[in-house]
Amino acid sequence: MKAVLTAETRLFLREPGSLFWILAFPSVLLVILGFVPAFREAQEDLGGRRVIDLYVPISILLALIMAGLQAMPPVLTAYRERGILRRMFTTPVRPSALLTAQIALHGAAALGSAILVTAVGRLAYGVGLPGQPAGYLLALLLAIAAVLTLGATICALSRTTKAATAVGSVAYLVMMFTSGLWLPVRAMPGTLRRIVEATPFGAASQALDQAASGQWPSWVYLGIVALWTAVLGFTASRLFRWQ
Repeated sequence: MKAVLTAETRLFLREPGSLFWILAFPSVLLVILGFVPAFREAQEDLGGRRVIDLYVPISILLALIMAGLQAMPPVLTAYRERGILRRMFTTPVRPSALLTAQIALHGAAALGSAILVTAVGRLAYGVGLPGQPAGYLLALLLAIAAVLTLGATICALSRTTKAATAVGSVAYLVMMFTSGLWLPVRAMPGTLRRIVEATPFGAASQALDQAASGQWPSWVYLGIVALWTAVLGFTASRLFRWQ
């Protein structure tokens, strides 16, 4: 397992495109949004908070989406398409080790990006650190698990790399909307907001926002993310084929 993880880490670090979109782009986006003067002003309808404060957890979710839906599925599908997973059955190293290494790498990259986004928000725009750090970390870990199981499900359903890329792109756009990238979830109209809050990233966005403001995230939101993770994980495990 250690040898597989080392090899996959080297390959992962040789992909500057993936590294940029996962690690750098969310922080770059946050900096660009901070250039809008209105986003740096407190607003009464946001409880005295600024729009830039809301976009820190949203940018973190963007990093997770990049890792789980844009970067990981094409890699795993390419391994299966080229017969690498099938050939691994003839070696002492099981294909599951490769799958585990990919999930660990992309999960670690997403977590690293979350730390970077938090630091940029704090240093560049004075965004406060999460007021409820334990709840924030719990919501973040659940969100990472949800996006990785969604990525694994896409791999399971896609027979080719092109299919994985296409399905991942559609899921990527949907998840960007539900995470609040284009419009923060708490600013959405009532009915739309309730629908979005039932999705994994809509619920994760709300949970992170609550923890950032100092509240313990609602168990309803945490439960929604956990339920999606369990369902997607079960689906991926049942449908995934090594060849």
